[in-house]
Amino acid sequence: MRRLGISVYPGHATIDENLAYIDLAGQYGFSRIFTCLLSADTSNLEDFKKVSDKAKQYNMEIIADVSPEVFENLGVSIHDLKAFSDLGLDGIRLDLGFSGNEESIMSCNPYGLKIELNMSNGTKYLENILSYQPVKENIYGCHNFYPHRYTGLAYDHFMMCSEQFKSLGINTAAFVNSHHAHFGPWPVDEGLCTIEEHRDLDIVTQAKALFNTGLIDDVIIANCFASEDELKALSEMNKEVLELRVELFDDISAIERTIVLDEPHFNRGDVSAYMIRSTQSRVKYKNEEFTPKHTDNITKGDVLIDSSLYKRYAGELQIALNDMKNTGKTSRIGRVIEEEIYLLDTIRPWQKFKFTSK
Repeated sequence: MRRLGISVYPGHATIDENLAYIDLAGQYGFSRIFTCLLSADTSNLEDFKKVSDKAKQYNMEIIADVSPEVFENLGVSIHDLKAFSDLGLDGIRLDLGFSGNEESIMSCNPYGLKIELNMSNGTKYLENILSYQPVKENIYGCHNFYPHRYTGLAYDHFMMCSEQFKSLGINTAAFVNSHHAHFGPWPVDEGLCTIEEHRDLDIVTQAKALFNTGLIDDVIIANCFASEDELKALSEMNKEVLELRVELFDDISAIERTIVLDEPHFNRGDVSAYMIRSTQSRVKYKNEEFTPKHTDNITKGDVLIDSSLYKRYAGELQIALNDMKNTGKTSRIGRVIEEEIYLLDTIRPWQKFKFTSK
């Protein structure tokens, strides 16, 4: 099951602010918390325990970023992770890895702590750990986030790294950026996201893009504090099937509106470079009349239905992937909202999708 998460950074905000944020996210169904021991004062971890206790009220899984230095400061060894369990953590994320066998040993801890690995480097790190026979269900993967503009992952590298973990059955996570939030765990904050091209996108579009790869199980807001509107919008998002928000023209027919909003859609397997084609409506509504309207030239993001002038194609729904001349036979009936046009290039052959009216 795909999940949503937030990040909480004790020491960077008051404990009351952090607990209120967890309350709010918990009420909207968020079920993961990322936190960071790397930037924390490990001599005073009382606030971490309060955060963990609050998370448990909502059955939220909480995982903290750690490093060998954190192990040393807390007097923790790979053979005894009790100190992390005593903090109320459900897992630790290894910002810097060990040699492979150490991670495997940690996965066998009696507390059921998850050992979360850095997914962003593209090495054979995971395969090496698995060769040491860990408790596989205790191994997670999570990408980095990048507070410095232009340092986030390239999309192709992100996909390659994610496939390495997903193909081996590992739970995966990546980060999105709240435009309402103002801080993360480090002094630099020009937005916190995993993929660089996501940095300025609407937060829902970022999350849809990550889930739509089919490679990410958990999407986590990296920075604090996301607004209630952002949390609500993410909670209402369909995490399993891509839903595109669309603005329909007022003068379209009832049948055209039904085709867009109520009929199931999938992209044909013999994909076009110019349009996403959902063709079942032309079969179901083959006896209906589709009068041409808004037949001016087509731009990327336009939602289209072929008119009856196109004979056997009449009633077929399309989404423009490129600008095109209109023959006068295709009706423009609306547009995917500007924030989500980015998602169109990620729709794969045979992929199912839906529309929601903005």
